[in-house]
Amino acid sequence: MFDPTDLYRLDGDVPELTDPVLLYHFEGFVDAGGAGRLALGHLLAELEHRVVATFDVDRLLDYRSRRPVMTFDSDHWVDYDGPELAVYLTHDVTGTPFLIMTGPEPDREWELFTEAVGMLATRLKVAKLVTVHGIPMGVPHTRPLGLTAHASRGELVSGQPSPFGRVQVPGSAAALIELRLGSKGHDALGYAIHVPHYLAQAEYPQSAVAALEAITRGTGLVFPMDNLLGAAAETTEQIEEQISASSELSGAIQGLEQQYDAFQTGTQRESLLAESTPMPTGDELAAQFEAFLAERDDHDN
Repeated sequence: MFDPTDLYRLDGDVPELTDPVLLYHFEGFVDAGGAGRLALGHLLAELEHRVVATFDVDRLLDYRSRRPVMTFDSDHWVDYDGPELAVYLTHDVTGTPFLIMTGPEPDREWELFTEAVGMLATRLKVAKLVTVHGIPMGVPHTRPLGLTAHASRGELVSGQPSPFGRVQVPGSAAALIELRLGSKGHDALGYAIHVPHYLAQAEYPQSAVAALEAITRGTGLVFPMDNLLGAAAETTEQIEEQISASSELSGAIQGLEQQYDAFQTGTQRESLLAESTPMPTGDELAAQFEAFLAERDDHDN
């Protein structure tokens, strides 16, 4: 029988914490708009933090499926950008300590990894585990982003109705943590942000804003938001420029708005999932936003 504690190592002096929140997101699963990645990346960029635990990625990752980057200079190797899956300690703007766990999603040993996370959560006296990611939906960017909340106990997300019934979806390590640890008495919850499916492959800062706002409502943590809100406003301006330049694209967005508004008022009850929602002038919509994404990439580079 393998020991779950072999999967992680505590770094230095582990502080005594009182019921901290553990936010987590793993790269590799569906994350439309980069909602989870941008949200937690923003926090690590804005807040001072230190590593308190690292996981054994050599055991957990399949390097051949997602090869780390190495740097070659003239006639020799000079750098290796190795993956890291770690837990960080930081504080919100009010000084409240909390934890962030992020890195690549494990490829193997999910059950043992989940046990290790549970033991680590117990060791750090975690009160609540919270995960976020984005999912593509047939919704317009001109309406407030919705979300699907889920939790190990219904009371943790009461008052937040879901557009889904009972469905089967591909599993993830993040979801397994909520399922397994919830069955052992841990409070675990998550938010799937509804991202316009035509922007799902782009970095969409609005999705990260929605994710962090949801976390604040669910945990009371308060985050620095100015830079993220600025990036979201800039992205919205760029999108509007694309729309105003194309009558076909404007018409497609208007069609989505009508569909969304009908759903919200209860006159239309079909799912808003991108894969099942008929899109008005879908070919034009996809083509126009492919050009938009390409222009953004060129601008960023």
